[in-house]
Amino acid sequence: MRTTLALFACAIAAGQDIHFHHVHLNSTDPAAAVEFYTGHFECEKAQYDGHDAVRAGKVWLLFSKVDQAPPADLVSAIWHIGWGAEDMKATYQKQLDQGTAFQTQITDISGLAGRAGFYYAYVDGPDHALIELNTSNHHHFGHLHLFSADPIAAGEFYIKNFGAKGRGSGSREPRFYKGFQVAPAMSLMSDDVNIIIFPIEHARQNSPDVWKGRTSFAPTAGRVIDHIAFSVPDLNAAVERLKANGVAVKGNIVDGPDGVSIELVEARAQ
Repeated sequence: MRTTLALFACAIAAGQDIHFHHVHLNSTDPAAAVEFYTGHFECEKAQYDGHDAVRAGKVWLLFSKVDQAPPADLVSAIWHIGWGAEDMKATYQKQLDQGTAFQTQITDISGLAGRAGFYYAYVDGPDHALIELNTSNHHHFGHLHLFSADPIAAGEFYIKNFGAKGRGSGSREPRFYKGFQVAPAMSLMSDDVNIIIFPIEHARQNSPDVWKGRTSFAPTAGRVIDHIAFSVPDLNAAVERLKANGVAVKGNIVDGPDGVSIELVEARAQ
């Protein structure tokens, strides 16, 4: 029988062949959603398994057709996805000129980022999916932002099971920015995707009305951002490895931290 240490070593080794594959969204009009993303952000229209999709670098955006608007309030652990902008002010103005609706206007958060001239804004995307634009050294798909009841444990889950690489110390010390709790937090890299994990307290402060009386996250499945996915070279081997690590897996769907659904896709890296 393998020891826990051996399993952990196996997970890290296997993680070298694991890649961030896609974000899966629910949409009342997938074709219109594809047009929106390709018309407003650095990405292109493509075909995935015979369906219209979006290709953003090495990451896919996939869409499922739903009859009713999927819930988009911030009560699940998937907060938003985001693109970078070298010149955030110019990018913001370009979006305004295109008629883009924003949930949050351009805002200076240099104090939070730790460097001057750092701005962000939240685009109100198709079906009210939240899409961040933020100051960066690129204009590509850049990050996935999550919430967690235990950001450190959640980050360790993605490191151990999906080969993500941690950034920073992962301190459990609470930290606040303009009254909002922003730590404990974790920052990870999976290929070129920055996975950022903020504490549940931030979600509660951000949306107090929808969190009134709520004590835990809603599952991501069925919501506007339904799940995320990682590719693995051997699906059966990946499932067995995850189960050996004590992870709940049903078919090719992993029960991730805080109700995040994670799909396993058998695919070689491209």
